[in-house]
Amino acid sequence: MPDPQRASTISAAGLSRRFGNHLAVNDITLELKRGEVLGLLGPNGAGKTTTMQMLTGNLAPSSGSISICGIDLLDQPVAAKTHIGYLPEVPPLYRELTVDEYLTLAAKLHRMPRARRIADVTTAKQRCGLADTGRKLIGTLSKGYQQRVGIAQAIVHQPDVIILDEPTIGLDPNQIREIRALIRELGGSHSVILSTHILPEVEAVCDRVQILHHGNLVYGDTIAALKQMHSGSTVLVGLRRAPPLAELAAAPGVASAESVEPTLFRVQFSGDADACDALVRRAADANWGLYRLQPAQTSLEDVFVNLTRREDSQ
Repeated sequence: MPDPQRASTISAAGLSRRFGNHLAVNDITLELKRGEVLGLLGPNGAGKTTTMQMLTGNLAPSSGSISICGIDLLDQPVAAKTHIGYLPEVPPLYRELTVDEYLTLAAKLHRMPRARRIADVTTAKQRCGLADTGRKLIGTLSKGYQQRVGIAQAIVHQPDVIILDEPTIGLDPNQIREIRALIRELGGSHSVILSTHILPEVEAVCDRVQILHHGNLVYGDTIAALKQMHSGSTVLVGLRRAPPLAELAAAPGVASAESVEPTLFRVQFSGDADACDALVRRAADANWGLYRLQPAQTSLEDVFVNLTRREDSQ
């Protein structure tokens, strides 16, 4: 866990954004400290990209406030943006430039002093695994290496906050592992916000998670706390004389049931504290031959589905 005494690098309160009558983001509050990697998680259309565009100053919020390293982004956008590095979902690359030419251009756009440019471009290439690609045209690189170049331009000016929108989308498994390792390394000395709809990505690299659904924040805490909150609500049930699945799902306190093996079922309770006892009594009364009852390991996918399903029902 990051030190709670560390200063916040990014703080946003009451962020909302409307497009006509459509409320894309509704009253989002977010805070990030140095050394944290925050996963902004949600299905496509949840409002992740809109939120990131507001946090980087590329889109004005309809309401709310944003502070970057203590600087108001809306009142002092130029000063605040010097502390931000941003990789959009589509990296802003110039394919006809070499890696060195492109990163030097990015350094100039960030108004870095001439005396620092060569050293900082070299450092960004080393951190992103691009040390041997400086003279290569960006258009000749693989998609994975182009993504690395995109991240390098986001960190070339050594920002306090790095914001990455879907950084591994479209990459092969080996490239994904390499980019995730790079993000973990960046999280050691920067604050990182990672937007994704890929659940394993969040578990692999993030310290905390905020889940968006239909523009609303439905959860925000550590991944461990998220899993702990939902532990015990799902159990594995072994029945030697199993009833039809519909009958099991209709048992008192059961929200859903699915077959794992012919005599093994994953049962999710509705939240009733006595649901497990009720299921045991029902199994005994119906002579189902209960032989196994244990908590099922809760995955982030299970939790995500439960939270978003609950939001839809409301």
